[in-house]
Amino acid sequence: MTASSIRARVRAEMTDEIKAAARRHLAADGANLSLRAVAREMGMVSSAIYRYFASRDELLTALIVDAYDALGAAAERAEAAVDRADLLGRWLAACRAVREWALENPHEYALIYGSPVPGYAAPQDTVPPASRVPMLISAILRDGFAAGKLPAERGEPVPGSLHPDLAALVEETAAEVPTSLMARGMTTWIQLFGAVSFELFGQLNNVVEERTTFFEYQMRSVARLLGLPD
Repeated sequence: MTASSIRARVRAEMTDEIKAAARRHLAADGANLSLRAVAREMGMVSSAIYRYFASRDELLTALIVDAYDALGAAAERAEAAVDRADLLGRWLAACRAVREWALENPHEYALIYGSPVPGYAAPQDTVPPASRVPMLISAILRDGFAAGKLPAERGEPVPGSLHPDLAALVEETAAEVPTSLMARGMTTWIQLFGAVSFELFGQLNNVVEERTTFFEYQMRSVARLLGLPD
């Protein structure tokens, strides 16, 4: 092993340790992240952290990218295990995986789907990881429409003023579906994360005790809106 590869491995290990310490601070203090506090926990002088992350925002970005990637990977693994022809099964598997990941990683979920961090502006680097779940939903739409199993029109007509935005989304996701179907797909995506956020952030406390059953009901309901066949 060369000296440069050893240095790269040590740097990667130290970077992972810094991010792990930062995640512990997220659990204790929310997104109010301090490089000084992270350095103190690791027994380092604060200036040493800057060899790995130039600023708090750079460390936050790394945590956000990791969270989006972990969530996306969980949803993709679950969806990939379902027969390609089972559109409803693919949708439900992805939804369940999103919820399970959020419940297992509440602080990371709050970082990416909770309140915006004051003073932080997410860079373009966060967009591809953040798009993994929407792209997964788009793939289900594309496959369903191509197979003639998802109708172009269903339910509430889409206002004409929305079609340019929806057409841009169709192009960005390469979904190759009608804009009316993309509108329903966006609605299901919002419903999925709204349901997870309501549960995770306590909005269902003292309201619904059978959380898993209620989540399943919601996801099957929006699947019907989408037009997914049983």
